[in-house]
Amino acid sequence: MKDLTSRELRSLYLEFFKSKGHKVIPSASLIPENDPTVLFTTAGMHPLVPYLLGEKHPQGTRLTDVQKCVRTGDIDEVGDASHCTFFEMLGNWSLGDYFKEEAISWSFEFLTDEKWLGIPKDKLYFTCFEGDENAPKDTESHDIWRRCGVEEDHIFYLSKKHNWWGPAGITGPCGPDTEMFIDTGKPKCSENCDPSCSCGKYLEIWNDVFMQYNKTEDGTFVPLAHKNVDTGMGLDRTISILQGKESVYDTDVFSSILDKISELSGKHYKDDEDTMKAFRIVADHVRCSTFILGDEKGVTPSNVDQGYVLRRLLRRAIRFSMKLGIAAGGLPKIAETVIEQYKDVYPELLDNREKILTEISLEEERFSKTINQGMKEFDKLVKYLKTNEIPGKSAFRLYDTFGFPLEFTMELAKENGFTVDEQGYAEAFRKHQEKSSEGATQRFKGGLADNSVATARLHTATHLLNAGLRNVLKDDSIQQKGSNITAERLRFDFNFPRPLTDEEKQKVEDFVNEAIKADVPVVCTEMTLEEAKEQNAIGVFGSKYGELVKVYNIEGWSKEICGGPHASRTGELGRFKIVKEQSSSAGVRRIRGILEEV
Repeated sequence: MKDLTSRELRSLYLEFFKSKGHKVIPSASLIPENDPTVLFTTAGMHPLVPYLLGEKHPQGTRLTDVQKCVRTGDIDEVGDASHCTFFEMLGNWSLGDYFKEEAISWSFEFLTDEKWLGIPKDKLYFTCFEGDENAPKDTESHDIWRRCGVEEDHIFYLSKKHNWWGPAGITGPCGPDTEMFIDTGKPKCSENCDPSCSCGKYLEIWNDVFMQYNKTEDGTFVPLAHKNVDTGMGLDRTISILQGKESVYDTDVFSSILDKISELSGKHYKDDEDTMKAFRIVADHVRCSTFILGDEKGVTPSNVDQGYVLRRLLRRAIRFSMKLGIAAGGLPKIAETVIEQYKDVYPELLDNREKILTEISLEEERFSKTINQGMKEFDKLVKYLKTNEIPGKSAFRLYDTFGFPLEFTMELAKENGFTVDEQGYAEAFRKHQEKSSEGATQRFKGGLADNSVATARLHTATHLLNAGLRNVLKDDSIQQKGSNITAERLRFDFNFPRPLTDEEKQKVEDFVNEAIKADVPVVCTEMTLEEAKEQNAIGVFGSKYGELVKVYNIEGWSKEICGGPHASRTGELGRFKIVKEQSSSAGVRRIRGILEEV
């Protein structure tokens, strides 16, 4: 088994799939393109959803990439050996091209061949879908693994809970998957121990998803004519396996970041459990924040959506850096180490270096004020307590509102002769998590497969809105900084330093509606990035684009690089109306708009 660095694994993976006829595509933004269901790109498949649904990709039917991802559902768990918020996902894709035979045999080759990862096949285990009333047992995947030379007792059939993907919404593409695990060497927890067990003996390393069905509104699963393969291998987890480490924090992915924290704090990563946890939180949260701030979509700390998550990450990092004794101004220095480590792979971090460091510094300043407000709240709380125990709800309010971790409140309480109702705090925290989970579920309900006519029309309207803003405000530097589109409304973020006047908003509305009234065709043309630039197509030019791009031209009104669903003519849109215009974050404005029937 090869002991690779993270840089070597990235290169090796892409090299392997290039040898199998795949085009290497760059990582997309961390902010999903026109996807209202999630705040961040949480998997490699997000940017490719339109193409998994049948739209033609400019680079062809075989693709491979390393996609930067953020998952924030377990922020409070970061600090243990496994949880991270930012990670990289290695992926290869077949868009109606090859299917199970090639995907599985190539996965096995990359994992076991000495030229590639060289993992001994007797350390690998595999799972396949066991079948149910809606879809048959996936004996095809099982048989392909057997032909690769996998022993029968290394293959397990598991339920839909474990070996089925999708649909992301109520309806849409879905299908069985086959997952690859490595035996960690730990003993079996029981006679029935298998890869579905959470005891830690089996660690998932790769997943091949076979989108071969479409779930309809009546709940039936209809075979797809256009079958796709969607795979994912977590770079961080795979590196920890190859390097023989128990935690990703012990690999080269984090080594330079942890060294910088040690230099700034005067402490060592493994001094004790509390110190190790603090090191991990600071390292993970600063790394993730650096990538969010360095993203092309221009997210900055705020109290809503992506900006709120970013603020929460930074403030948690600040709290634990204080616990480590790192002086104010330390976090930007850690961010510089992150930029240095990743600048060759993700050049946008270097391009946005000043913004990253400035925003982190500003958030440190803001949070110092919040800490002071929280201390005043604490003093007021204990002053009027009739017992010597701080109620759990009050302790949680200090955490939720002022960013005080329970340990911080307990330390303050002890200094002042009080205790904290830890059980009450845990109950308040649990209720908070349940509400957050419900909110996340509601956000995800719409599904990634929303390719509806209404959404396509609103998507097209954002092109006209973007052009209208540049035209009315006489500012060609205006760019999209994020969008969120449902079938009911659009939300469009753009860089601009001040609120729009009522007159300006009306002129933008008029521009869009004149374009709609003109009933111009929306024409998609594939061309090189250089050709798109020469034709003055709007786009945030950088590493996000591949060799070929799709340019949507609304003759006389808009020309923009884009993907996803669009209307065929502007006359289909109805009447555009701006519902609200407000600040999104520093230097970024947000417009909410709708299309009315005429």
